[in-house]
Amino acid sequence: MNDQAHAAPVHHQTHSQTHISVLLEEAVDGLALRPGDSAVDATLGGGGHTARILDQTAPNGRVLGLDADPAAIARVTARFPGEIAAGRLTLVQTPFGALAQAAQAAGFRQVAGILFDLGVSSFQLQSPERGFAWMTAGPLDMRFDPQQPTSAAEIVNTWPERELADLFYRYGEEHRSRRIARYLVAHRPITTTEQLARLVEQAVGGRRGERIHPATRTFQALRIAVNQELAQLEQVLPQALALLRPGGRLAVISFHSLEDRIVKQWMQAEAADFVHDRAHPFGGTPRTPTLRAITGKPVTPSPAELERNPRSRSAKLRIAERL
Repeated sequence: MNDQAHAAPVHHQTHSQTHISVLLEEAVDGLALRPGDSAVDATLGGGGHTARILDQTAPNGRVLGLDADPAAIARVTARFPGEIAAGRLTLVQTPFGALAQAAQAAGFRQVAGILFDLGVSSFQLQSPERGFAWMTAGPLDMRFDPQQPTSAAEIVNTWPERELADLFYRYGEEHRSRRIARYLVAHRPITTTEQLARLVEQAVGGRRGERIHPATRTFQALRIAVNQELAQLEQVLPQALALLRPGGRLAVISFHSLEDRIVKQWMQAEAADFVHDRAHPFGGTPRTPTLRAITGKPVTPSPAELERNPRSRSAKLRIAERL
């Protein structure tokens, strides 16, 4: 436990009342930060994790905060004006896949902790004009950065049927992907979230007692494709390892199996002391591990958190330490 008696906690809850940070204590406490440490919150969102990181690194630790969404940058800027003015918090609007470049430009060379809270934030889901959610009517957009060129509407209305089906299957794990793609192509143009959700529901024959809305997986697949989320995750994990100092920790919160699989397999590979040779089942090459797993199985929300925040139900946290 870090000694924070000399520093007042950084709360500023006014700007985040509609957003509840998932696995807040488990993720940030798992980083084992100390006063004076440097750290990175690579996915700012509402700044809930950032606030706890600032508390744990007070009074003179530095935090780098990244987000592709300019609304998140503006939100966190308004939430922590004192920490920004004091040089304790540096904010950069950029996709987390550009972590290394952003850290170098901001003067962060080796840090004690890096946090990724993947996926979409409550703020984005609750903003109909951003087009992330099937439950609210808005333009079919889904871009974290509104300035990036490709929107969900462009994918839905221009991609061939087979490519759409592959997308829904690969990124949404949607087993009815071909039926959905065929139906959407037949009903183009599709311009709103409400229209897309209705068409997907019609394509699969209604809800039929499903626990989640039939369009949920389609929306997930489109959002991942629009923002290149899985490609960025694969790119950034080696960058995070290089930025961590020995003994520094990496915490990743994921919300679906595609993300968690990438994180799990990468951490296992970096923690391995032997690389197997597929051509020779009993052969291989010894290697020096670069990570040590802190969490064996992923940490999941407690019953109390699930009751407080049902959206956290699919969250999984993995933590590893740089050797």
